[in-house]
Amino acid sequence: MREAAFVKQNKDKWAAFENVLNNKGTLQPDELSDLYIEITDHLSYAKTFYGGSNTEFYLNSLASQAHQKIYKTKRESRNRIVTFWKTEFPNMFHAHHKELLISFLVFLFFATVGAFSSANEGDFVRSILGDGYVNMTLENIEKGDPMAVYKQQGEFNMFLGITINNIKVAVYAFIFGIFLGIGTLMIMLQNGIMLGSFQYFFYEKGLLWESVRTIWIHGTIEISVIIIAGCAGLVLANGILFPGTYTRLESFKRGMKNGLKIMVSTVPFFIIAGFLEGFVTRHTEMPDWLAILIISGSLFLIIFYYIIYPNQLKKRMQHATTAIH
Repeated sequence: MREAAFVKQNKDKWAAFENVLNNKGTLQPDELSDLYIEITDHLSYAKTFYGGSNTEFYLNSLASQAHQKIYKTKRESRNRIVTFWKTEFPNMFHAHHKELLISFLVFLFFATVGAFSSANEGDFVRSILGDGYVNMTLENIEKGDPMAVYKQQGEFNMFLGITINNIKVAVYAFIFGIFLGIGTLMIMLQNGIMLGSFQYFFYEKGLLWESVRTIWIHGTIEISVIIIAGCAGLVLANGILFPGTYTRLESFKRGMKNGLKIMVSTVPFFIIAGFLEGFVTRHTEMPDWLAILIISGSLFLIIFYYIIYPNQLKKRMQHATTAIH
């Protein structure tokens, strides 16, 4: 059967099923179950005869949504983990790019404030970073190894400690969103000012490039994911402040659920950042090109997964839906 004929023959069933999934229609449980089975059969047929087509993509999306609704109380298979990172989370996160942008701009603003304050107030850096850290770094600079702080601990202990600490900061940024987002903004303020002060301190000592090529090996993912955790906190806050057509309780639950999904998505990235800080950053003798490669690759990974890929999935879904209907 030609694809166009296949679509014409079944599109009414698919549309009815899609309406049920979007809460725009109702079916009896038996009818829903039968239709789900039929949809999966159609998906198998499309994979066989129209592989890579919009029809296959559309049916796969319907089947995935239906599986979540029908089997949400049953034990999930290992494929559920793959589905989460491959389609479920990116599709959901696309709707929260606005909160991500706000989180990024807030963090950038406070980092700028930290650098500006350090430039205009002599003791500001010490008040933010602490006398102990500043004095230790000054001693390392005099010894000719300004980044020696990353070599003091054992590799695994540093990896474990840093990873746990970063996850803790991210959890605070999310959970404090329950205070109408003010708590999340405070976490962004604290970390942004600290970063700005930190970078200005090395700039003032004529070591800006040395600090950037070293610190951002792990900091690119670490800081990015803290910003993403801030986004999760703002999603939670929005669920409380702007319920829209939902009850405030239902909106809060949705905000909490989506925020938790965002937090789950960050865990592998925090592990990568901790690994880089524990095992890679300490090698300050590495050539500039390698440091730049790691930093650029890390930045691309974050931008692709959290911005480019969700946009691609959304556009493909819209295109497939248009083609079907």
